[in-house]
Amino acid sequence: MSPKRSGPLSRETGGTIHRTAEIIQKDGTWAFDGDALRLTPGRDKNVSLLRRELGELVVPLGALAGISFEQGKKGGRLRLRLRDGADPLLHATGGRLTEPHDPYQLLVESDRYGVAEYFTDEVRNALLLDEVPADPVTAYLLPGPAVPLSVSAGDGTASFDGERIRLEWNWKTEDAKAAAGARTLALGDITGVEWQPAAGLENGYVRFTVRNAPTKAPPKYDPNSVELWGFKKDPLMALVAAAVQARLPHPAGATADVPAARPETPSLPVAPAEDDHDALLRRLRELGELHRTGVLTDDEFALAKQAVLKRM
Repeated sequence: MSPKRSGPLSRETGGTIHRTAEIIQKDGTWAFDGDALRLTPGRDKNVSLLRRELGELVVPLGALAGISFEQGKKGGRLRLRLRDGADPLLHATGGRLTEPHDPYQLLVESDRYGVAEYFTDEVRNALLLDEVPADPVTAYLLPGPAVPLSVSAGDGTASFDGERIRLEWNWKTEDAKAAAGARTLALGDITGVEWQPAAGLENGYVRFTVRNAPTKAPPKYDPNSVELWGFKKDPLMALVAAAVQARLPHPAGATADVPAARPETPSLPVAPAEDDHDALLRRLRELGELHRTGVLTDDEFALAKQAVLKRM
C-alpha cells in the first residue's frame, strides 16, 4: 500500500520556526519549505519514464508565477506555473510536455484534497509575502538536466557532454541522412534547439539549429535532427534538448532583428554533475561576473547561486 503521510510539518533555523508543507502521493511527493519546492517523482508504474529520468527537481520560489489545484470526481491535480524563461526544459519543449510527462503536475487522490488545498495556500502566501513577480525572467533559474546524457529513440542516438552533441544513426535512418555518418556538433556552433513530439500522423523530432547552416529539410533528411515516431523513449529526447538549451544564451538576451546572432554575454551557467567540483567553482565565478555586469539582478543572482551551492 502506498504511503499517504502528508500535511504541515515544521523546521527551526536561527531560532525561527518555518512551516513546511508536504503532500505524498503515488504520483510523487511535493515539499515546500518556504524558500523552494522539492518535486520528487513517485515509484508507481504509471509515473512516466521522463519524470523518473529527470529525477528530483528543486524549484526556487522566485521561479514560480503561480500554483493551482483542480478537483475532479475521482482525483485532482496540482499544477505549478513557472515564470517565462525560468526553466530550460519548458523553453526547449515549447509547452508541449503533457501529462504524464509534465514534472510540474501532480495527481492527487480524492481523500487528500484538504492537504492539496493547504499546500496551495502555503505556496500562494509565500509568493505574496516575498512579493515574487510573475514577469518573465532574463536568466534560467533551474539548471536543466545533468550531463553527460545519451538517449536512443527514433532514427538515432543523441549524446551531450556539456560541450559537444553527437548524433549517431541506426538501421532505420534514411540512407541520404546516414550516408555522411555520425555527426559531432560543438555547443558554440548551436544557435537553437527544439523538441517536438509526434502527434497523429506527424512524426516528432529534436532539431539542432547550426550557425550559418540553415535548412528547410524535414527531420527525416536533416542530419542535425533526430526523427521521432511516437514511441516510449521519445520524451527522453526532451532532456537532451533541455540540457543543450540550458547552456545556450538565454532567449531574453537575443535581439529581435538578429535572431541568429549569439550575444556577447554568456548564458547563465548551469551546475554540471555533482562530482565535478572544479566545474562548480567555475560556474560560481561566472555567476559573479554576470551579476557584476548587471545581467543578473540581485534576486536572480542569489537564487542561481543557491542552486549551484546545493549541487556542491
